[in-house]
Formats: sequence, structure tokens, C-alpha cells
Amino acid sequence: MIPIFVSGPAVEPVSLAEMKAYLRVDDDDSAQDDLISGLIKASRLMIEAVSRRILIEQSWRVVLDRWLRDGVLLLPLSPLIAVDSIGIADVSGTLTELPDDAFEADGLSDLPRIAVPDAPEPGKPRNGIVIALRAGYGATPEAVPATLKLAIRILVAHWFENRGDVAGSQILPPQALSLVAPFQRARL
Repeated sequence: MIPIFVSGPAVEPVSLAEMKAYLRVDDDDSAQDDLISGLIKASRLMIEAVSRRILIEQSWRVVLDRWLRDGVLLLPLSPLIAVDSIGIADVSGTLTELPDDAFEADGLSDLPRIAVPDAPEPGKPRNGIVIALRAGYGATPEAVPATLKLAIRILVAHWFENRGDVAGSQILPPQALSLVAPFQRARL
């Protein structure tokens, strides 16, 4: 199973204005704003990697060769917002979409899953099943848990104050790590 990133979030969980207020940065220097914006994005990506959860709605495609025996597929992306389509490739590689009533998406489970009871086998031996989905807590910053947004702020502040400094092998500052820990997903 291969998750492929399609498109990123329209907004970040923490806005530039919120982050500047947290950092107590008052000036409107565009270079400083670009730096802080880049740190916000990098922090979101780091928090997503450590927690193994998508924070803001993103589009992904999951590609696999064959269905599992029981027709239930555990997804590597969480939380699941929606499965947009499931395509099955024929021998020539042409995708045919399954009707919406041919599968059931369970986004409430942690690990999200898709059940396809009578799953047709793909005609291609490799990458014959393509699942388009959206994952994340929601499309707006308000949908992201407050503790994960605070972890982003702490990480941005840490990087902003320690630019160029190498401070050990800790991935996240301890304060941020303790905020992310309750959200961490087990690896598949």
C-alpha cells in the first residue's frame, strides 16, 4: 500500500498573525514573515510525522496491488474525512470507479478502514487499485485539536529562537512532545 500526497491544506492550523503574537514579533518585515510562515508549515509537517495524523484537510491517493482476503483495508492516513473514489484498473490500465454503495468507509475507527465486501480484482498485477481520499481533522484551523496547535506554536518558537543551533537529538522540544503524545498512532 502506497500513500501518495495529492494536494495540501488551504490554510495552516496556526496563522501568521497568531504566531507573530505568540512570538511577540511586532514588525511587518516581509523576510521575517516568510521565515515564520515557513516555520509554521515545517512545524505542521513535523507534528504530523510524529503523531502520524493529518492535521488540516489534505487529498491523498492510496495505491495497492490486491485486496486483502477479508475485503477490509486499514488505511495509513488518519483521521479519515471521506473516501472520494475507489478505482479498479483493468488489463489495459483503465480505471473503473466502484459505486458508492459498493464500499463502506469507517472513519471513526482508529485505524480508519474501508470494507469492500465483493471487491472486484484488478486486471493489472501492480497498482491496480487506486483510492482517492481526504484526511485531516477538518478544513479549518478550528477543527485541529488545541493541544496540537499549541505544539506547533512551541516548535515554531523553539526553531525561531534557536536558528542554526543544534540542540541534541531530540526531535521535538519536551513540552511539544508531551502535547503530541496522546495523539500518536501506532505504526501499521
